[in-house]
Amino acid sequence: MSERAELPDHVRCCIAGGGPAGMMLGFLLARAGVETLVLEKHADFFRDFRGDTIHPSTLTVMAELGLLDEFLQLPHDEIAELSGRVGTTKLKMVDLRHVPGPCKFIAMMPQWDFLDFLAAHARRYPAFHLAMEAEATDLVRDGDRVVGVRVRTKDGERVVRADLVVGADGRSSAVRARAGLVVVDTGVPIDVLWLRLSRREHDPGAEFGNIGPGGILVAIPRSDYYQCAFVIRKSAFDTIKANGLPAFRASIAKLAPFLADRVDELQDWDQVKLLTVTVDHLRAWALPGLLCIGDAAHAMSPIFGVGINLAIQDAVAAANLLYEPLRSGAPTLAQLQRVQHRREWPARMVQRIQVFVQDRFMTRLLDTSNLPRAPWILRLLTAIPGFRRIPAYVVGIGFRPEHVRTPFA
Repeated sequence: MSERAELPDHVRCCIAGGGPAGMMLGFLLARAGVETLVLEKHADFFRDFRGDTIHPSTLTVMAELGLLDEFLQLPHDEIAELSGRVGTTKLKMVDLRHVPGPCKFIAMMPQWDFLDFLAAHARRYPAFHLAMEAEATDLVRDGDRVVGVRVRTKDGERVVRADLVVGADGRSSAVRARAGLVVVDTGVPIDVLWLRLSRREHDPGAEFGNIGPGGILVAIPRSDYYQCAFVIRKSAFDTIKANGLPAFRASIAKLAPFLADRVDELQDWDQVKLLTVTVDHLRAWALPGLLCIGDAAHAMSPIFGVGINLAIQDAVAAANLLYEPLRSGAPTLAQLQRVQHRREWPARMVQRIQVFVQDRFMTRLLDTSNLPRAPWILRLLTAIPGFRRIPAYVVGIGFRPEHVRTPFA
């Protein structure tokens, strides 16, 4: 039934959302013998400009599952150091070669390849079910307890009952909206425009981040292209479009001169995708019978590219804490709250750092027309190589890293 719209009437755990958090949790629970259904509203996992950074913490999880060697056979790029340029100053900021774990690098891999890999391995367990083109639209309740979901499929609406419903359906989560959970929005002054430009064999060593007068461009090297993030002021995209594509191309060339000979590859605004940046969190992640994880519990800024890895850490923690209660029935609210107690602090710590960077550095850089000077902390990281291990640990491993404790049933 993995790829069909037919759904079981009842499962131990029903997960809304087939992203990194949902797929990893579904995989781990099924591996532990807990019957689990993952609902994915799209027909496949192919979505452009999703988080593609697989950090060392996630690679450690893959190693603990015995899948790392096979995983790294998939096409990917490896980044062990992150450098940048502020004005005319070249900077070295992050050195991942000393982080703990089997992999001392970030693996750049399309998210759909990562999700396809997880799905392929999860299907080996009879307790795992994946329904594509199946969207959780509402919750089913019995008194104050969530006991299932209403699911829209191409064949009509169905009800699936579950001992636990997990909202892993992202920052626009229908599950958390239907549950009435309180969302605290931090407020973000930036958005991001995603685009692609070709990567050429004889390109000079490109800086990961490029900061110039009034602009920030992150160029992430991929196999034959750069995935570029152009940082803008919140809601400024309409103004940028009104100024015209030639002016936008010129801005990119000014920020990253090595790309100047290929900005004409942008022929239409359809090639530029707006990511409306949100940083928020739920006050409570759980209700009786319901738990939210990943972006549904704490939407992250794209700064440092850690969102996918925090989502996976949530999934590992949730599986570790809940697989035993789920084997025998419905977890209690107190057992669900243990997931928030374990994972809220790491998520909020990263969000605080992201907001600090946005408010103290990014907005100031976007507002200036002068050649910017590198902040003292970045100059210090460049001058003293050993200091680069600190941001490397925060980015690559994170706060309170999780390890697989679920059994192989």
